[in-house]
Amino acid sequence: MTATVQDYIRTIPDFPHEGIMFRDVTTLFGHPRGFRMAVDQLLSPYAGQQIDLVVGLEARGFILGGAVAHQLSAGFVPVRKKGKLPAATLSEDYTLEYGSATVEIHDDAIAAGQSVLIVDDLLATGGTAEAGIKLVERLGGNIIGCAFVVDLPDLGGRARLEQMGMPVHALCSYAGD
Repeated sequence: MTATVQDYIRTIPDFPHEGIMFRDVTTLFGHPRGFRMAVDQLLSPYAGQQIDLVVGLEARGFILGGAVAHQLSAGFVPVRKKGKLPAATLSEDYTLEYGSATVEIHDDAIAAGQSVLIVDDLLATGGTAEAGIKLVERLGGNIIGCAFVVDLPDLGGRARLEQMGMPVHALCSYAGD
Protein backbone atom coordinates (compact mmCIF):
# COMPACT_ATOMS: atom_id res chain seq x y z
CA MET A 1 0.00 0.00 0.00
CA THR A 2 1.29 3.45 -0.91
CA ALA A 3 1.75 5.86 1.97
CA THR A 4 -0.05 9.20 2.02
CA VAL A 5 0.85 12.43 3.79
CA GLN A 6 -1.89 11.67 6.31
CA ASP A 7 -0.07 8.48 7.33
CA TYR A 8 2.76 10.62 8.77
CA ILE A 9 0.57 12.97 10.83
CA ARG A 10 0.08 12.19 14.51
CA THR A 11 -3.19 12.98 16.29
CA ILE A 12 -3.01 14.15 19.90
CA PRO A 13 -6.36 14.23 21.74
CA ASP A 14 -7.26 17.11 24.08
CA PHE A 15 -4.41 19.42 23.05
CA PRO A 16 -4.17 22.35 23.65
CA HIS A 17 -7.65 22.13 25.20
CA GLU A 18 -10.06 19.35 26.03
CA GLY A 19 -12.08 18.28 23.02
CA ILE A 20 -9.44 19.36 20.46
CA MET A 21 -7.92 16.66 18.24
CA PHE A 22 -4.54 18.26 17.48
CA ARG A 23 -3.04 17.26 14.12
CA ASP A 24 0.71 17.19 14.76
CA VAL A 25 2.70 17.64 11.56
CA THR A 26 6.06 17.50 13.34
CA THR A 27 6.01 13.74 12.78
CA LEU A 28 5.56 14.45 9.06
CA PHE A 29 8.49 16.89 9.12
CA GLY A 30 10.67 14.33 10.91
CA HIS A 31 10.19 11.65 8.27
CA PRO A 32 12.30 12.26 5.14
CA ARG A 33 9.90 10.52 2.75
CA GLY A 34 6.82 12.12 4.30
CA PHE A 35 8.33 15.60 4.31
CA ARG A 36 9.44 15.35 0.67
CA MET A 37 5.99 14.04 -0.27
CA ALA A 38 4.30 16.97 1.48
CA VAL A 39 6.54 19.60 -0.14
CA ASP A 40 6.15 18.05 -3.59
CA GLN A 41 2.38 17.84 -3.24
CA LEU A 42 2.08 21.39 -1.87
CA LEU A 43 3.84 22.88 -4.87
CA SER A 44 2.56 20.58 -7.62
CA PRO A 45 -0.52 22.69 -8.55
CA TYR A 46 1.76 25.71 -9.00
CA ALA A 47 4.55 24.11 -11.04
CA GLY A 48 5.08 26.13 -14.19
CA GLN A 49 3.39 29.24 -12.77
CA GLN A 50 5.37 32.38 -12.08
CA ILE A 51 5.65 32.65 -8.30
CA ASP A 52 7.95 35.34 -6.99
CA LEU A 53 7.48 34.76 -3.26
CA VAL A 54 6.21 32.14 -0.87
CA VAL A 55 4.69 33.57 2.31
CA GLY A 56 4.93 31.22 5.28
CA LEU A 57 2.58 31.73 8.22
CA GLU A 58 3.96 31.48 11.78
CA ALA A 59 5.36 29.01 12.69
CA ARG A 60 5.12 25.67 10.92
CA GLY A 61 4.43 27.55 7.68
CA PHE A 62 8.06 28.69 7.86
CA ILE A 63 9.30 25.11 7.58
CA LEU A 64 6.99 24.23 4.72
CA GLY A 65 7.17 27.61 3.01
CA GLY A 66 10.95 27.67 2.98
CA ALA A 67 11.11 24.24 1.37
CA VAL A 68 8.40 25.10 -1.18
CA ALA A 69 10.12 28.41 -2.01
CA HIS A 70 13.40 26.58 -2.58
CA GLN A 71 11.76 24.09 -4.95
CA LEU A 72 9.99 26.89 -6.87
CA SER A 73 13.16 29.06 -6.99
CA ALA A 74 11.14 31.77 -5.26
CA GLY A 75 11.91 34.05 -2.35
CA PHE A 76 10.49 33.44 1.12
CA VAL A 77 8.66 35.93 3.35
CA PRO A 78 7.62 35.15 6.94
CA VAL A 79 4.39 36.40 8.49
CA ARG A 80 5.24 36.46 12.19
CA LYS A 81 3.58 37.00 15.52
CA LYS A 82 3.55 40.61 16.69
CA GLY A 83 6.89 41.96 17.88
CA LYS A 84 9.13 39.35 16.24
CA LEU A 85 10.22 41.23 13.11
CA PRO A 86 13.04 43.78 13.49
CA ALA A 87 12.17 46.41 10.85
CA ALA A 88 9.03 48.46 10.09
CA THR A 89 5.93 46.25 9.79
CA LEU A 90 2.26 46.13 8.87
CA SER A 91 -0.02 44.37 11.41
CA GLU A 92 -3.28 42.45 11.16
CA ASP A 93 -5.41 41.22 14.07
CA TYR A 94 -7.33 37.95 13.76
CA THR A 95 -9.23 35.34 15.75
CA LEU A 96 -8.54 31.62 15.85
CA GLU A 97 -10.18 28.54 17.31
CA TYR A 98 -9.26 29.41 20.89
CA GLY A 99 -8.25 33.07 21.12
CA SER A 100 -7.03 36.07 19.17
CA ALA A 101 -3.65 37.29 17.97
CA THR A 102 -1.81 39.71 15.72
CA VAL A 103 0.56 38.90 12.86
CA GLU A 104 2.99 41.16 11.07
CA ILE A 105 4.97 41.39 7.86
CA HIS A 106 7.86 43.70 7.00
CA ASP A 107 6.41 46.67 5.14
CA ASP A 108 8.94 46.22 2.32
CA ALA A 109 8.70 42.42 1.99
CA ILE A 110 6.51 42.37 -1.11
CA ALA A 111 6.57 44.70 -4.10
CA ALA A 112 3.31 45.61 -5.81
CA GLY A 113 2.42 43.04 -8.47
CA GLN A 114 4.63 40.22 -7.19
CA SER A 115 3.04 36.77 -7.42
CA VAL A 116 2.65 35.15 -4.00
CA LEU A 117 1.81 31.66 -2.73
CA ILE A 118 0.71 31.45 0.92
CA VAL A 119 1.71 28.27 2.78
CA ASP A 120 0.86 26.89 6.21
CA ASP A 121 0.51 23.52 7.87
CA LEU A 122 -3.16 23.65 8.85
CA LEU A 123 -6.36 25.41 7.82
CA ALA A 124 -8.92 25.52 10.64
CA THR A 125 -11.10 28.63 10.98
CA GLY A 126 -9.00 30.50 8.43
CA GLY A 127 -8.22 33.43 10.72
CA THR A 128 -4.45 33.25 10.41
CA ALA A 129 -4.60 32.72 6.66
CA GLU A 130 -7.06 35.58 6.22
CA ALA A 131 -4.75 37.88 8.18
CA GLY A 132 -1.82 36.81 5.98
CA ILE A 133 -3.89 37.40 2.84
CA LYS A 134 -4.84 40.90 4.01
CA LEU A 135 -1.19 41.75 4.72
CA VAL A 136 -0.05 40.53 1.30
CA GLU A 137 -2.87 42.45 -0.40
CA ARG A 138 -2.05 45.63 1.54
CA LEU A 139 1.47 45.42 0.10
CA GLY A 140 0.09 44.93 -3.43
CA GLY A 141 0.98 41.25 -3.82
CA ASN A 142 -0.97 39.09 -6.26
CA ILE A 143 -1.97 35.89 -4.42
CA ILE A 144 -1.85 32.84 -6.68
CA GLY A 145 -3.19 30.47 -4.04
CA CYS A 146 -3.13 29.20 -0.46
CA ALA A 147 -1.64 25.76 0.22
CA PHE A 148 -2.01 23.70 3.39
CA VAL A 149 -1.08 20.21 4.50
CA VAL A 150 -4.23 19.74 6.63
CA ASP A 151 -7.73 21.11 6.15
CA LEU A 152 -10.30 20.91 8.96
CA PRO A 153 -13.36 21.62 6.79
CA ASP A 154 -15.90 21.55 9.62
CA LEU A 155 -14.26 24.67 11.10
CA GLY A 156 -15.03 26.68 7.95
CA GLY A 157 -11.60 27.99 6.97
CA ARG A 158 -11.67 26.75 3.39
CA ALA A 159 -15.11 28.29 2.80
CA ARG A 160 -13.93 31.54 4.39
CA LEU A 161 -10.90 31.80 2.11
CA GLU A 162 -12.84 30.74 -0.98
CA GLN A 163 -15.42 33.46 -0.22
CA MET A 164 -12.48 35.89 -0.38
CA GLY A 165 -11.74 34.56 -3.88
CA MET A 166 -8.70 32.56 -2.81
CA PRO A 167 -7.92 29.22 -4.45
CA VAL A 168 -7.25 26.68 -1.66
CA HIS A 169 -5.12 23.55 -2.00
CA ALA A 170 -4.91 21.05 0.89
CA LEU A 171 -3.21 17.66 0.96
CA CYS A 172 -5.60 15.99 3.39
CA SER A 173 -8.60 16.74 5.56
CA TYR A 174 -10.05 15.56 8.83
CA ALA A 175 -13.81 15.80 9.27
CA GLY A 176 -15.32 16.48 12.68
CA ASP A 177 -12.44 18.56 14.05
